[in-house]
Amino acid sequence: MVLPKAEDLEQLEEIEKQWAVKAMYHAETYYGLLEKVDCTKLRLTPIDNELYSDFRTTFPHINVEALDENDFKSPAAKITWRGFIEKYENRVKDYNFGCLLRKHYDQGYTEANTMFVVRTQFYCVEIARNQLGLNKVIYEKAH
Repeated sequence: MVLPKAEDLEQLEEIEKQWAVKAMYHAETYYGLLEKVDCTKLRLTPIDNELYSDFRTTFPHINVEALDENDFKSPAAKITWRGFIEKYENRVKDYNFGCLLRKHYDQGYTEANTMFVVRTQFYCVEIARNQLGLNKVIYEKAH
């Protein structure tokens, strides 16, 4: 195994920072959208209904109101998610980009209420929250 050079590590740190900035921008944009639009009318992808159905069939135990990180990050969950996510490689734009996801639907993006996931996982949870009307609380707080 060859270890990276010091200058390569500095570049990796910069790339990681850029990803973090992009993920935060995405989170702020999405939250702003929830404040302005009734979530039940919001569509995040052209295949929202398919993603929702597949997500609920594959992960019926996931409580989208209060997420448990183990449902995303445990070794067994990672294997199941990997297979799920790969099905959408050519159908969901930026399907494996990093995103911030709120653990509790009724709270904002804070350090304690945020976890890092890939875009397909974000879509699955947020589409479920929108279709169930859970995210209406964000819209209602803003008005």
